[in-house]
Amino acid sequence: MSRDACAEIPPVSSDYVPKGTYETVGGLKTCKHGNIYIYIYVIGPPSATRAIIDLYDVFGLSPQTLQGADRLSAALDALVIVPDFFAGVYAQHEWLPPDTDEKKEAFARFRAEQAALPKNVEKLLAVRRAAAERWPSTTDRWGAFGLCWGGKVAVLVSGKANEGPSRLFKATGAAHPGLLAAEDAEALTTPHICLPSSDEPADVVAQYKEIYARLGKTGVVETYGTMFHGWMGARSNLADEKNKAEYERGYNQVADFFDKYL
Repeated sequence: MSRDACAEIPPVSSDYVPKGTYETVGGLKTCKHGNIYIYIYVIGPPSATRAIIDLYDVFGLSPQTLQGADRLSAALDALVIVPDFFAGVYAQHEWLPPDTDEKKEAFARFRAEQAALPKNVEKLLAVRRAAAERWPSTTDRWGAFGLCWGGKVAVLVSGKANEGPSRLFKATGAAHPGLLAAEDAEALTTPHICLPSSDEPADVVAQYKEIYARLGKTGVVETYGTMFHGWMGARSNLADEKNKAEYERGYNQVADFFDKYL
């Protein structure tokens, strides 16, 4: 991230107002889901030569997530889009922890319906194809970055099928990734940054590091040991100075990574 870009990025704020716009990338045809229209948040120059699809956590289009998207765009002078795959139907904070039968049922239903991984991977690929046509200046310089649930979707498109026109992702990443699994690291075909919190399984994080070293994968695995699951997404408390500082450091690290590999 250049010094000039860094100087232009506003400080992290607990009352931030997102700077982007909303539009649809529509008429997306997939063999599995028919015609779908995806509502997306867009920030950055339309003539950008590189772009990132930013995948939110289960709480959707939160101000904290959109502030992160704005920071990535400003740091990289890149187009960043945040698709609303859940179409406004998000997980509710009061469901967690799922310590009653009602909460368990509500969260399980959400995960099985809105947050089902296979159909959302298909949606991501559909957005990638349509976005390449909508913003042709990006050519093949597309990345994917996800928070929690979104991190799992991002890593799932980073494996063996990551090739071909309007399909390729050049770099990917995840912060406090959900459903962290060693087999995802083994399948990676992209440079990939993984920023776990102290709440992610330490044994799987260690497996990620071992796989990167053993298989010569390009990327970064760094645990933010003083942070909790969600510190860069909708659960972040930016009125807390420690969280605010680590939120900023995390997004700066992600921006530096994409600046190098995208």
